[in-house]
Amino acid sequence: MLKGILRCGAFAFFCVAGVAHATEPDRRIAFTIDDLPWQRLGERAEPDLDAQHARLIAALKQTGVPIVGFVNEAKLEVNGQVQPERVQMLRDWREAGFELGNHTFSHVSMHAVALDVYEQDILRGETILRPLLAETGQTPRWFRHPYLQAGKSPEARAELAAFLQQHSYRIAPVTIDNGEWVWAFAYDHVRDTETDPAAREARLRQLRRGYIPYMLNKLAYYEQRSQQLLGRLPAQVWLMHANALNADSVEELIAATRRRGYRFITLETAMEDPAYQRPEGYNGGAGISWIQRWAMADKMPKAFYQGEPAVPGWVMTLAGQESE
Repeated sequence: MLKGILRCGAFAFFCVAGVAHATEPDRRIAFTIDDLPWQRLGERAEPDLDAQHARLIAALKQTGVPIVGFVNEAKLEVNGQVQPERVQMLRDWREAGFELGNHTFSHVSMHAVALDVYEQDILRGETILRPLLAETGQTPRWFRHPYLQAGKSPEARAELAAFLQQHSYRIAPVTIDNGEWVWAFAYDHVRDTETDPAAREARLRQLRRGYIPYMLNKLAYYEQRSQQLLGRLPAQVWLMHANALNADSVEELIAATRRRGYRFITLETAMEDPAYQRPEGYNGGAGISWIQRWAMADKMPKAFYQGEPAVPGWVMTLAGQESE
């Protein structure tokens, strides 16, 4: 017989016949992918790009997860000329049922240029995107800041927000920030430089096996900080990139995330969570999680930000990076 419901700390407990049973938190997450049509396109040779691109899209379709991908139109060009095969890559994403958003033309930092220059880069980033979506009756409606650099002052953020609203864009925040890109750089380095087939596959397997636990540890970290800050789990937003690592790993990553209890939801549904109406309190130059931005607005102590999982040193070395 139900005796009542008690609130005990972070979770709800249902007391039946004098025994308390903890209910599971509501774990929901939206999956987003930056730097379309492909991360580092034009920075390095990718001889099997077509196959990797097809594998990533097929893997994502297999999972049934809703996706919003964010486009840098500069990646569509070679020496200033738009490449039809790269535009087709965007069309492949659209035809797979995934939504496309604007990530600026050149992946420029908001903190590196004047705001009017940044705004023009946003508009230039829809030159191809807007007509491509119009082919199927869609319009671009999501914007993602490159590097998650969102403005060094409340005034700059407000001015950009007004500009985006004028052009019918909504900002796509990120709560589950991570060093996935570092793992991807390491993965590419092994693919590019290791000539012994057995050693190459062993190293790539080692990276894949380390990558998924790392990402789940990041999820756990931001869950804990969300619970501490909000007293509950908000609908989270995850940041990834289009790269070979995810082409080879994303199905297992999504399966592992579901085993953790997550439901994948649309970005639009995630934005209905009232947490996204909270003020930001960060005026620095880094790109950080919105959970940390909200925590700064609430003046959380320094201890709140400690303990975030780091990319292992051996992965940093393979990636050729000194910091995340």
